[in-house]
Amino acid sequence: MNLPDLQPGALAGLKVVEMGQLIAGPFAGKTLGEFGAEVIKIEAPGAGDPLRNWRLLQDGTSVWWQVQSRNKRSVALDLRQAEGQAIAKKLIDQADVLIENFRPGTMEGWGMDYDALARRNPGLVMLRISGYGQSGPYRDLPGFGAIGEAMGGLRHLTGEPGRVPVRCGISIGDTLAALHGTIGVLTALYHRKVNGGKGQVIDVALTEAVFNVMESLVPEYSALGAVREPAGSALPGIAPSNAYRCTDGVVLIAGNGDSIFKRLMQAIGRDDLGADPALADNAGRVARVGELDTAIEAWTVRRPVTEVLEVLGNARVPAGRVYTAKDIVEDPHYRARDMILQQVTRDGHQLEVPGIVPKLMGTPGSVRSSAPRLGDDTDAVLQEIGFAAGDIKALREKKVVA
Repeated sequence: MNLPDLQPGALAGLKVVEMGQLIAGPFAGKTLGEFGAEVIKIEAPGAGDPLRNWRLLQDGTSVWWQVQSRNKRSVALDLRQAEGQAIAKKLIDQADVLIENFRPGTMEGWGMDYDALARRNPGLVMLRISGYGQSGPYRDLPGFGAIGEAMGGLRHLTGEPGRVPVRCGISIGDTLAALHGTIGVLTALYHRKVNGGKGQVIDVALTEAVFNVMESLVPEYSALGAVREPAGSALPGIAPSNAYRCTDGVVLIAGNGDSIFKRLMQAIGRDDLGADPALADNAGRVARVGELDTAIEAWTVRRPVTEVLEVLGNARVPAGRVYTAKDIVEDPHYRARDMILQQVTRDGHQLEVPGIVPKLMGTPGSVRSSAPRLGDDTDAVLQEIGFAAGDIKALREKKVVA
């Protein structure tokens, strides 16, 4: 995808100032930008967002950065200086949305608490993402996504029984917080439009964003005193649903629907189990989950993954191979759904990157611009809010901007 002229997105005309860094705040900004919002990213002169240097680099820049910051404009601005804070306030004056994911109190220290900003811009919607939220006894503690995953209840369930919990391999706590924050922003914008025109603060805690997706974890404890424990690749209380060995890999099979279970048993030659009235519902299957997993793996372990998937696909049983990055990029379904896009970096590299989710049929998201170099848009953005070229030069000499 070479950034052609595209129709305006669903959020065209929405102005966003992003002051966050790393993952949670910027992922929310990325999502809004993909659907047409103008996102101005404020970064510290010199190093910029640390994500620019995270994980694997190409020509000195993280390839992760190329995804996280597409459709954004970079303004290098020193918020530790009063003049830098004044410029930020002018940008926020014209914004619909402000995103920040600093430790609580940081914005207040810069004179940018919500009340002060809202006096200048009453319609401002401010998304604040932090480890524990803007209130409560843990408010001032530092928090990263990994800690949110731990204290939100997720990390205890990941891994094999009796072993040290493991992370899922990505910063899922940050992304969950970003998605909750995006929902909050869109909800607040709708409220602003139809119910009086005022903005508000969206307070998202990493721990709470994780906790919100923990399904029946607390109700089970409340009602029955049950503390859910790690279960490896199985889905506790739902059967059969697990990972099963094949001759050349592993497949995940979800045969836990009543009718699906019968089709699964027929496909693996165990009609006896499929016809057993004691296994007709989930409760009965959970009571004999070990027996069922053994029967399924006795069938899969003698067959390659491709054969298992073909047989189960024909039987309309949900099953899938465990994909690597290579598998995803080579998969024709991902390609057909535009989930692998071609993006050209500012350094001229062709890069394959993830597509856009969700897919809006009328106003689809798009990649309108590649991720900026640090300060690429400083001059243009400052000129748009009234600064002359000489003013910008003077600010640069004082290292307020870069």
